[in-house]
Amino acid sequence: MTTLLAGRGAPRSTAAETPWESACRTLADLVGRELTRSGPDTTAEPDPSTPPDVWIAPLGIRDELSVAAGDRPPPGTVPVFLYGHHALVGPMPSATGTAPACAGCLARRWQSVRSSSLRDALELGGETCAVGQSPYPTPFVADTLAALIRAHRAGSGAAAAPHLAEIYHVDLETLRIRRLPLAPDAECPDCGRCVPDSSAGASLRLLAAPKPEPRTFRVRDVDDYGLDLAAFANPICGALSAAALPDLTSTSTAAVLGSFTLRSGRYLRETLFGGHADTYAHSGMVAVLEGLERAAGLRARGRTADRIASLRSLGADALDPRVCGMYSDALYRDNPHLTQFTPDTEIKWVWGHSLRDDRPILVPEVLAYYHTVPAESRFVQETSNGCASGSCLAEAIYFGLMEAVERDAFLLAWYGRAPLPEIDPSTSSRPATRQMVDRLAMYGYRARFFDNRITFTVPVVTAVAVRQRPGLGTLAFGAGASLDPEAAMSAALSEIATDAVKIEMRSRDAEARLRPMVEDYRKVIGLHDHPLLYGLPEMARHADFLLGGATVPVALAERFGRVRPGPELSTDLLTDLEHCVAEIAAAGFDVIVVDQTMPEELDLGLRTVKVIVPGLIPIDFGVKRQRAPLMPRMRTALRASGHRDHDLRPDEFNPAPHPFP
Repeated sequence: MTTLLAGRGAPRSTAAETPWESACRTLADLVGRELTRSGPDTTAEPDPSTPPDVWIAPLGIRDELSVAAGDRPPPGTVPVFLYGHHALVGPMPSATGTAPACAGCLARRWQSVRSSSLRDALELGGETCAVGQSPYPTPFVADTLAALIRAHRAGSGAAAAPHLAEIYHVDLETLRIRRLPLAPDAECPDCGRCVPDSSAGASLRLLAAPKPEPRTFRVRDVDDYGLDLAAFANPICGALSAAALPDLTSTSTAAVLGSFTLRSGRYLRETLFGGHADTYAHSGMVAVLEGLERAAGLRARGRTADRIASLRSLGADALDPRVCGMYSDALYRDNPHLTQFTPDTEIKWVWGHSLRDDRPILVPEVLAYYHTVPAESRFVQETSNGCASGSCLAEAIYFGLMEAVERDAFLLAWYGRAPLPEIDPSTSSRPATRQMVDRLAMYGYRARFFDNRITFTVPVVTAVAVRQRPGLGTLAFGAGASLDPEAAMSAALSEIATDAVKIEMRSRDAEARLRPMVEDYRKVIGLHDHPLLYGLPEMARHADFLLGGATVPVALAERFGRVRPGPELSTDLLTDLEHCVAEIAAAGFDVIVVDQTMPEELDLGLRTVKVIVPGLIPIDFGVKRQRAPLMPRMRTALRASGHRDHDLRPDEFNPAPHPFP
């Protein structure tokens, strides 16, 4: 692209220009002349002081995500991007000539929140061109841009947070100006902060993490992070998405939802995130934290990994991915997009840390991140299972480990059709839990809860919202795990409270697609198919092992106290985590942690990790891609824990798809 400068010593290009580049040059010249004047009076003599250089270029004519380093304005220059009737001014250089983010960050963020059709055109080589000449290179527009730049340099407006840059969006039709924060892009080739992956960098130094009180496992409150929601969700340069919107259709929580897209070959994958708290303000913050967690888990953004080798060549320094489960031979044979793993297959590895052995260990990248490219390199499609964020490593690892234990227990019970002890929700000591149960009853759903512990004493609670009237929206499932059984129940309840009030509508909307799945489970191929299928009354019979028993529900404190006590709670989260790791190690399992933290999260005091417990049952979506029925633990765990008197045979497994949301 031609560099277009206005100001002292600005070079002129001799290359042929597109209509939009020509428009940018004309506007650059006009802005440059305005900036050399002493004020808005265009008849004044030029100011002898040195105004800033201004770099003006179009957006939407090339793939900004593939631009190499050095093809951006130099430090100290004021960048201006034009697209249609929009002008983006900034990031503004500081007094030292630098800013937390650069023009490349802005261009990349802008493109990342564009529509799929525009992204496909730019990133896949579609034809895009300017239609006619731009009407905006006028003295009036130039005066506006120059006045904006002068006002910023004079110190007008509030300063952004230290880790954020600031830009201005100018609507060239109305001259409306908005100031927006810009988060730096860790993958920007000019100012990105990725560091090389290494064994030393993967070593974990876990520090004490005193808790506010024993039953609180978040060391910091959401409000303490100082999140600027606009930096992560805005239609110009949101670091996550174009918007995080309140879900006004939810009658159970004040939900806020958002999404972003990430390219994998020719496919743009949409990733959803959301917060489901009691106020929209709180839900917005939770949504951003979840969105950051999802972004960190999709692919490595904080570290650059280039270790490619076979398992056989690495030996004991690496995790054998077969312990984490593989698909059936038939699936690999019939699916040309999957490559079956062998010890001699050369794959990409990243460094993790074994908490059990206290040593670095290499982990297949496809197990550490669930959107690695190319897609053909994925011998399994991993999920966000075990990914979690926290204010410190101990907090993030704790929540990631709880998720891994929760999913393992849920799938063991589902596929093994294990009857579970029921818990009486009216015995919860949390008023908010009892109130939400009553609210669901108002909407026609009975909330039922079960002690889903299998191997470990860590409380795991499965919740089911059961529709009390015939019709669509029959069942909604959820689960939660925590050292505090009240917190485990609350987490499971949050999931069914969010889904139950919508499942009738969603089941009706998808009914034509869902009905064939009842007769042919092979048609269950996506994540959302699993929970929606149980909105159909015909599928309820597959949950009879859980819901059809005649046992009397017991009090929560009784079940997790006298009957089968859970672990004791500590005043320090690190101590809680160490107790969990010790119990899991005693059962023969390692706990491996991959630090996924993005630089944008470090700026906020956040850490994100992927916790892998090789041998536990992983969750998969799509009937053909289920690893669970092929794993040894699926056959032996219920017998070993006393839930069955024998190892299960494959013909005894629940044939129905799991209903996990």
